[in-house]
Amino acid sequence: MLQKEMQITQHTVFKPSFGEKGTRSDADNAAHANGLKTGTTTLGIICKDCVVMAADKRATAGTMIVDKKVEKVRPVTKHIAITTAGSVSDIQLLYKYLGAELKIKHLRAGKEATIKEASNLLSGWVYGLLRSSYGIAHFLVGGYDTKPQLFDVYPDGSVTDVDDYVTSGSGSVFALGVLESQYKKNMTAEEGVLLALKAINTALARDSASGNGIDVYVIDKNGYRKAASKVVGTSADNNQ
Repeated sequence: MLQKEMQITQHTVFKPSFGEKGTRSDADNAAHANGLKTGTTTLGIICKDCVVMAADKRATAGTMIVDKKVEKVRPVTKHIAITTAGSVSDIQLLYKYLGAELKIKHLRAGKEATIKEASNLLSGWVYGLLRSSYGIAHFLVGGYDTKPQLFDVYPDGSVTDVDDYVTSGSGSVFALGVLESQYKKNMTAEEGVLLALKAINTALARDSASGNGIDVYVIDKNGYRKAASKVVGTSADNNQ
């Protein structure tokens, strides 16, 4: 069974190259030395018939807000989505590779990859990323195949099968407190969306690296859909 599940990682078309360990450019080294790292809050929630995934919309470089409209919940296939946290360039590259690999797998096998297969494939790349170029990428992989499923692909390449909820990013500790106290088994999609909004909103209030809005997606047997999108302003209205 394990050998069958890992076949997708053994016959991939794309093999991301992150350079040899210690060969990061001077600009990258300066960025890391000065603490130019991204911050975020993302989460995933297992509900009765779906998975709810949510994230804030802010991208930062140190104390500077560099983007206020980031889409951190990204659909990969009709039934699989990921949330992203970490180094933006590394995340963008791995997201493109993952989408391409799963499309090729679908064409070759005549069926979509499972959520577990997608998570295993992504974890192999994340493992190599950290050990070759010191890049950091943290993904939550969720979706619906035979049932709602959620996996935490940690920056060290480890994979955890989640059966309730999980958070990632600099604001995760604040969101986790809300989830810990208010999550319940067999929640409806509507209840899951409301809980996700409340958890991310709590992080926005306390984590300076998270902000500017919230995106919430629901993935069920019919596919993915954006269930909520909230924009939070950061400046005074000059027209008053």
